[in-house]
Amino acid sequence: MLSRFLTKVLITAIASLLASYLLRGVYINSIQTAIILAIVLALLNNFIKPILIILTLPITLLTLGLFLIVINVLIIKWASDLVPGFKVDGWWSALLFSLLLSVVTSLMEGLVGNRK
Repeated sequence: MLSRFLTKVLITAIASLLASYLLRGVYINSIQTAIILAIVLALLNNFIKPILIILTLPITLLTLGLFLIVINVLIIKWASDLVPGFKVDGWWSALLFSLLLSVVTSLMEGLVGNRK
């Protein structure tokens, strides 16, 4: 279980570094910052995001789930406030970072495989 969590953190850290390299408006100072960012994102996604989803359920249903993108951007922006050395310039940068991070993380997890 711990090795699976550490693997996901490393994959997210690498994907974050790659996304920050490809996108203007997203800055990560170091590998250590990327690892801290991955841990903070994991915590925010596991504890805060479900609460936000429940609180915004009516608007999420009204927009057919598109409001979840706004929640993802909020999580990225909040992480940029919490993690020193990680900076996202604006909403569009946070949106692109979120999308690219999701795609790259999914591809990398697919390559590594899910061992149970």
